[in-house]
Amino acid sequence: MPLIELSPQEVQDRLVAGTIHLVDVSEAHEFAQARIPGAMLYPMSGFDPRALPADGAREVVLYCRSGGRTARAVAMCEAAGVAVSAHLRGGLIAWVEAGLPVVTLDPATGRLVDLTKS
Repeated sequence: MPLIELSPQEVQDRLVAGTIHLVDVSEAHEFAQARIPGAMLYPMSGFDPRALPADGAREVVLYCRSGGRTARAVAMCEAAGVAVSAHLRGGLIAWVEAGLPVVTLDPATGRLVDLTKS
C-alpha cells in the first residue's frame, strides 16, 4: 500500500472528525516542548510498531518534527507487517507554518498551554 502524504489541514480535519490516531515519533523532550493536540507519543528511541493503536476504526497517521524519523518509523512498520498508510507531510514544522494549534505543558501547573496564542 503506498504511503499517503496528508497536508496539515487534512490531518486537522481527520483529527476533528475522530477518524485517525495521530502518532508523534519524536522524543519525549521534544513532545513536551511542542505537540499537536490529540497526538500520542511513540518515540523513535523505543519505537515498536506492534504497540501502535489498532482499533480498526481509525487509521494511524505518523508525524515528527520534519519527516525524517517518520520515514524510519514507516519502514519499521512495513518490516513488522503493521499497516500504516499515512503521515503528516512536513511534520510539526509544516503544521506550525499552517497556523494550526500547538500545545505544551506548563511545568508549574501541568496544564496545557496553547503555543499558537503566545
